[in-house]
Amino acid sequence: MASVNKSKNIIDFVRDESIKWLNMAQDPSHQEFEEMKRSPSAQEKNWIYELSSVANAVVRRCSKVINVSADELRQNFEMEASDVVKTRTRYARNFLEYSCFRAIAHTMQVSGYMEDKRFRRLIFDMMLAWEVPDVASQPSVDIDEDATVGKEAFSRIAPAVPIIADVIISSYIFEFLTASTGGRLPFSTFETYLIGLERAIKKLKSHSDSSLLLSQRSGRGERILEVDGTVTTQPVLQHLGISTWPGRLTLTDHALYFEALRVVSYDKPTLYELADDLKQVVKAELTGPWGSRLFDKAFLYKSNSLSEPVIMELPELKGHARRDYWLAIVREILYAHRFIRKFQITGVERDEALLKAIFGVLRIQALSNMSSTIPLCYEAALMYNACDQLPGGDRILETIATMLTSKENERNSSTKSGEGMHSVSATTMASSLGFVFGTNSNTPKQSLLCVGEITVGEMTPLEKAVDESRSTYKMVADAQATVDGVKVEGLDTNLAVLKELLIPLTILGNYLLELFYWEEPAKSLVFCLIFTFIIYCGWLPYVFASLLVYFAIHMMLAQCFSRGKPINELKVTVPPPMNKMEQLLAVQNAISQAEELVQEGNVTLLKMHGLLLSIFPQASNRCAAALVALALFMAIIPFRYVLLLTFVEEFTKYSPMRRAQTERVMRRLRDWWFSIPAVQLVLEKAQEDKKKQ
Repeated sequence: MASVNKSKNIIDFVRDESIKWLNMAQDPSHQEFEEMKRSPSAQEKNWIYELSSVANAVVRRCSKVINVSADELRQNFEMEASDVVKTRTRYARNFLEYSCFRAIAHTMQVSGYMEDKRFRRLIFDMMLAWEVPDVASQPSVDIDEDATVGKEAFSRIAPAVPIIADVIISSYIFEFLTASTGGRLPFSTFETYLIGLERAIKKLKSHSDSSLLLSQRSGRGERILEVDGTVTTQPVLQHLGISTWPGRLTLTDHALYFEALRVVSYDKPTLYELADDLKQVVKAELTGPWGSRLFDKAFLYKSNSLSEPVIMELPELKGHARRDYWLAIVREILYAHRFIRKFQITGVERDEALLKAIFGVLRIQALSNMSSTIPLCYEAALMYNACDQLPGGDRILETIATMLTSKENERNSSTKSGEGMHSVSATTMASSLGFVFGTNSNTPKQSLLCVGEITVGEMTPLEKAVDESRSTYKMVADAQATVDGVKVEGLDTNLAVLKELLIPLTILGNYLLELFYWEEPAKSLVFCLIFTFIIYCGWLPYVFASLLVYFAIHMMLAQCFSRGKPINELKVTVPPPMNKMEQLLAVQNAISQAEELVQEGNVTLLKMHGLLLSIFPQASNRCAAALVALALFMAIIPFRYVLLLTFVEEFTKYSPMRRAQTERVMRRLRDWWFSIPAVQLVLEKAQEDKKKQ
């Protein structure tokens, strides 16, 4: 029995190894690597001494793609690269990047390359080689099915193919793809992602080519990015006023369309513009029956061209992921056009900027169909959405605009020399994918060539801006985590925390009130004399400056003395928990108090309205005389003395010598104020004018 099991295990082992060998034999990367290892000499291997074995295999494949020898590829690099790029410490990786960029650019001239598994494997092997480019790296990886790559290699090579990633969101895509693989990307996951991209591209082409919706607006060269509401089990509901209609929702790269569903067909589509400057607002919204706000499954669109906002509801059984997806992609197109208008980008560069948004939508369509241990954050995976949220995102957009507007000269020169020193652009890739895009669809391919976001051996200004923003974002995220940690629930608990935090200000305020009301005459007299002297000498600005310096010194001393010590925590005594009825009563009491304050404020404003319009002549005459006297006093007396007299008057009016007189004056002023009637109000109900269908 033991011998039978042993024989069975041997057969299984041989079968597994045979399958693995068969898979490797079908992959050109494996063939190159195995052939190079079997070659007895460096000359037969076509070996470059500075490169590792993995990098040599990748460069050899790149040279075959370009149809030149590895030596000729190296000679071209020597002629085109600057001396800084060719330094010995960085030579291997920079030459590898040069070879990769040239091979990628050459591959994109052939249609259907996204469907080719050899292309997918080549991109992945480029990442493998980038991690161990030179012989000193002592590569711990091999070109096999179990190899994985890290974030830095992915972020460097993947943006060279604009449809796969870009510099801004490449880190998030990698983190999403590797959430279940320990932060390392295997080829199987990478290939699944590229297959999803290929399907998204085909869907975009089929929607745009077969749509009757765009036949009426073909002048703008729009492309359909997403359609929803065609399945009866997942309707899209449009709320306009008090009317609600199911229908089909379509997003293009210029606008949002809604076609109301009739018995057997759709109505004429309603256009909601995203490309023009109409002060559009797109945000999440709550909906519910009879105008109630219960369900968080809709988004609102508002613009200057609409008399009232329109709400698009995307109902689903659980959560609001469907709404979040639509909200993100609609905002992405809106933000892209705002970026184009702000920096006045035109021509091919405008197409480039808009393609960045289109590629972002295709990416999240591919990512949405992949399984991951973390939920997909649509805003983080879309470039313009990410720039809207990242700290320093405005500087990233300014850098992109500068790069786009400076590409006109680079486009003319990059076709002659240095063509392998840059990654390809979005417009180049769109042309290679067969997109008939924008108004430049008839432009020759060569004029569409723009340099991309990655440069061999250098950090572009965009990469620097993104790195700075990411480092700042980490600090902001850590700070926000502390903010989320101190948020407590319950009105009574929050009031207790607020009361504890205001204790220092409460103590200071009580002390100043004691001085103001002369509860300790000696202290109040000293305080009054000191401040009178300060105001008289004109030292008040120096006092405020000294307070600012005091707070700065206090913070520095606190930092010095707290090193190595645990951070002090604020301890708050939580009041006894209230039940639902007690909480409702507390809220009702707070609302009543707020209503009383608003009423008192309205009465005060109505009385002042009556005084200013002389509706009550006797009171207005007295008020006018007092204002004229005060104006003459301020015009004649220097401001420093006005301030001095005001301080002395206000601070000494509750002193023992003046208290009785002050109380009589305040009583007369109160009686005068109460004698002023309020202007009468006439309340009218607003007439509701809403569409009814």
